[in-house]
Amino acid sequence: MLKRGFSRFFTLALALTMSMALGLAAGCSDDQEAKAEKEYTNGIDASYHPFAYIDESGEPAGFDVDSMNWIAGKMGFKVRHMSMEWSTIVTSLLEKRIDMVASGMSISPERQKVVTFSNPYYAINKNLVVLKDSALTKDEILTGDKRLGVQEGTNEATWLEENKDGMGWNYTLRYYRSPRLAIEDLVNGRIDAAALDSPPANDAIGKGFPIKVLGDFKEGDDFGVATRNEDAELRNLINEGYKLLMADPYWEELKSKYDVQ
Repeated sequence: MLKRGFSRFFTLALALTMSMALGLAAGCSDDQEAKAEKEYTNGIDASYHPFAYIDESGEPAGFDVDSMNWIAGKMGFKVRHMSMEWSTIVTSLLEKRIDMVASGMSISPERQKVVTFSNPYYAINKNLVVLKDSALTKDEILTGDKRLGVQEGTNEATWLEENKDGMGWNYTLRYYRSPRLAIEDLVNGRIDAAALDSPPANDAIGKGFPIKVLGDFKEGDDFGVATRNEDAELRNLINEGYKLLMADPYWEELKSKYDVQ
C-alpha cells in the first residue's frame, strides 16, 4: 500500500513539474513573440523627396523610410509608415497617433521644447532657390519686396517669420504644403524664389526642374528622429540602430541610391 501511494504521489508530482515547465516555456515564448512583434508608427511627410515620399506603387519610400525599415529589422521591432500633414506632425506625435518622426526633420530649439530627438544622422543646408535663368541676387530677394515660397510648419518658415523685421528684410511669404509645390509655383512664375532644405532642392534639380540654388539664407541643420520625451527605450533602439546602419555597407548604398551624399 505504501509503495502504491508513493507511486501515485511521484506520478502526480512529475506531472505537475512538467506542466509548470511547459507553462514557463510557453510564457517565455509568448514574451519573446510579443517583443519581436512590437510595432511602432513612423509619421512621414509623403512629398519630401528623396527622404520620404509615396512611390508609383502607392508605398512609402525614400532614404528615411528605407533606413528605418533596416533599423527595425536589425533591432527586432516592426515599423509602419503613415503619411501625415507636416504642419501637424509634432502634435500627432504628442497625441500618440504616431510614435516617431523619421522624415527629414530638423533638430531645432522650438521642437526640442516638446520632443526629444535621436542622435543626428544627416546634415543639410538651407537654400534659396530661383529660376535657372534668373538674375535675382540674394539681397534682392530678401529686401526687394519679393514673393518667397516656403513649406508651412517647417523651422525655416518659423525662422523667416521671426527674423524678417530684425534683419531689415522685406518679402512676402507664401506657404505651401510641400517643397515640391513651392518649386512648381516658382517654375510657373507665381513666386520669385523659394526657401528650401537642400535635399528637396537638389532632388528637383536632378529631376530636371529649371531652377538653381542661389545660396543659403541661414545656417544649416541636422536631421534627427523625433520621439516623445518619455520614450527612452525607443530612442535607444533608434540610436543603436543608426550606429549599426552607418557602420554597414548598406548605409553607403542608400546614400548612393537616393543621391544624398
